[in-house]
Amino acid sequence: MRKKDERLFFQCTRWQVEETTDLVNCPFHYFCDSTYQEDHSPVVDLLVLLFILSSFVSVTVFTLLQFARRKPSTDDFRIGRVRRRYLLPSGPLVLPLVVIIFANGHRINTIFPLSHVGPALLQLVYISAMAFRNRAESDIKYSVLEASTVSGILHASLHLDSVLLPYYTGLAALRESTFSGLCATCVCRRKALELGGSVAGYRGWSKVTVVVACALCSRMACRAFGEERLSWGIRVALEGISWVLIAGDCFELLMGVAEWSLLDVGVYGGICGLVFLNLLRVVFFNLPAASSSFAVKQKNGKEMALCCRDVEMA
Repeated sequence: MRKKDERLFFQCTRWQVEETTDLVNCPFHYFCDSTYQEDHSPVVDLLVLLFILSSFVSVTVFTLLQFARRKPSTDDFRIGRVRRRYLLPSGPLVLPLVVIIFANGHRINTIFPLSHVGPALLQLVYISAMAFRNRAESDIKYSVLEASTVSGILHASLHLDSVLLPYYTGLAALRESTFSGLCATCVCRRKALELGGSVAGYRGWSKVTVVVACALCSRMACRAFGEERLSWGIRVALEGISWVLIAGDCFELLMGVAEWSLLDVGVYGGICGLVFLNLLRVVFFNLPAASSSFAVKQKNGKEMALCCRDVEMA
């Protein structure tokens, strides 16, 4: 099949079913009724690729800096006068650019399809949001930053699905159908064509997105109402589940790039390595620090209880 015809399948936004007289060989007959607009120029694709690479470098550098400090960060790093949060893909400056890229992702398809590397960019946003907490002096500013991160993640995942679902739908129409010959996209199918197709694929709006958003909201709740044993346990559990789900997604994406290019393999291999580094950081730095903090709180609580008893006995 010609490359041009394949692009029609992947860029189709609406598949129209029509009546067929051959109920045995062609019970469902589909054709593409609408396609996306023309692709952006290669310059836009190159800029997006550089944007993804710079986001990967920023998250990697700050992760290594955290390792060098040998303890969880309690302040916001600076490079010159620029705070760390403005350089991260989950920050208030970069995350809106991610949303814009995904909103126009169907037209980024000249050098590489965003349907292939788009999930990697969303994974970088997840990793950045979970690995580096927003640091702000006031509770109001912190809540605004964290709420904007949650909103940006939800919008980015929805826009990414608007790119991925037509791709996987067209992939299913291409692989699981036979051409009827009536037009370039006219196909015969044994089963009805579903949105997203039956081909296993990545989804932006998924349980990972929901759990990550809940973990960020739990951080806001702990900051606003205090971090007691129950709230601390809920927050740690949500963050732990988030990391497990992110790691699972990265592994599945890496295993699913067998038919893709060397660029895809390198991108998702790097993302998996970054997830592994952050998991090490969480296990070896954050958990011991949290345990020692609660030990100090319990010790102080016991001392206060003894003091109260002495007062009552006196």
